[in-house]
Amino acid sequence: MIQFLKKYKAFFIGLIVIPIIAVLEHIGFFIIPDNALLEVFFVIVFWWLVISLLIHNRTYFKRYKKAFFKIFLLLLLFFTILFIDSFMNMPDNPITFILLMGFWIGLVYVLVPSFIKKYWKLILLIYGPLFIYFLYLRLFSGDVEAYLEIKEDFPFFIFFLPIPVLFLIWIFEQWKWVQNLKAEKAKTELSLLRSQINPHFFFNTLNNLYALTVKNSKQAPDVILKLSDMMRYTIYEGEKETVKLADEIEYLNNYIDLHKIRYKKAVEITFKRDEIDTSLSIAPLLYIILLENAFKHGVETLTENAFIHINLYEDADYICFKIENNFDPKEISEAKGIGLTNLKRRLALIYPKKHEFTVDKTNNTYNVTLKISKHA
Repeated sequence: MIQFLKKYKAFFIGLIVIPIIAVLEHIGFFIIPDNALLEVFFVIVFWWLVISLLIHNRTYFKRYKKAFFKIFLLLLLFFTILFIDSFMNMPDNPITFILLMGFWIGLVYVLVPSFIKKYWKLILLIYGPLFIYFLYLRLFSGDVEAYLEIKEDFPFFIFFLPIPVLFLIWIFEQWKWVQNLKAEKAKTELSLLRSQINPHFFFNTLNNLYALTVKNSKQAPDVILKLSDMMRYTIYEGEKETVKLADEIEYLNNYIDLHKIRYKKAVEITFKRDEIDTSLSIAPLLYIILLENAFKHGVETLTENAFIHINLYEDADYICFKIENNFDPKEISEAKGIGLTNLKRRLALIYPKKHEFTVDKTNNTYNVTLKISKHA
């Protein structure tokens, strides 16, 4: 809300038009008729919008000098209109009225060109018939006295009635622009988070692969295939919005298998996924962060009796991923990595208010549960 007020503070500053008009009327610069308060109200609203939009687009005018030139021409046109109107001294002079219409359209076009370009048909549809009807009344209704009598039933404020509607449409366009900007920002941030894949695992695996090839081990081709699949998945599938759970499970299995090759010590690893529909879709590379942490901060801190228990299942509303691992409390570093921070931010962007993430830490055991809504 504060950001919105800061962005549109020009419209609050523009309210200065009210005391200015009051002062000018008080010193006798012009007279506000008592029987035309509604018309005066719409005139004040219009000038408030003009002043507010000028202030709101001040950076635009600083950047583009041509805009100043256009405004200068518009002001020149406006004073020319005043001169013609005072010289001819004719009530509702159709010539000055046509020139005034051109002035207002030109002014609005300078202030919000994209809006005019997008909605010019709507504006023409609204004001075209009104303009034609006015010219018909003014030129073909008889003499001036007859026209002035008809004018009582056709007040000029009718030309200002569409302005609030058009202004609301402009506000909606601005709101839509802000929402699109936020969406683009979130998309860019999400893409950056996806790119922050820790290369530590791949480097270690390549080192192990080198050792296996030197020994002419029969495991080398299998390691190459699994590593190739993982890198392909990380680079290509990781850029997608969603993937099938079956693909994510295969990725996790490859990760586990490559770690088993790395470790000479015995590690108890279980991965239950029988109670889930593997055709369900989910954002990619979420679970790997939790699995990587289980190995890095759990298995690698222990010399024996290390374990990782994984359970992937579903209930009526959620896809549930639970992972439990033990660790050596003496070996745990107090420095916080970017893994969980990355994961929490991605969850907030992809599944806002549609996920649950809990961490339960005991003396030597981590229990992490991630629930993601099936209807997200």
